[in-house]
Amino acid sequence: MTIERIETKQRMSRIVKHNGTIYLCGQVCADASKGITEQTETMLAKVDDLLIKAGSSREHILSATIYLKTMDDFSAMNVVWDNWVPQGFAPARACVTADMAREVLLVEISVIAAEVVV
Repeated sequence: MTIERIETKQRMSRIVKHNGTIYLCGQVCADASKGITEQTETMLAKVDDLLIKAGSSREHILSATIYLKTMDDFSAMNVVWDNWVPQGFAPARACVTADMAREVLLVEISVIAAEVVV
């Protein structure tokens, strides 16, 4: 049982693969000066990039945990999420409020996906 760690630093790996399962570290937006819509869009774009790098795609996401600074942003975040998740491929999901690592962050996501075997 091999564990593969990709883009590993002292504190974390961006991607960990084990037994056909891919674990992504928490992803946040590209520009924290933007609102919830833009933060969610760029956060999910980073998820797409990491999934491709790991050998997967959004159709293979098993579970997602979304952390919101405030539930006031729940509806706006869901509009972006619903457009991003392919029809018929919704993963198991949880959405909770949380204190963010930086005050300007509005949303973060943690993703577990299946590796695509070709």
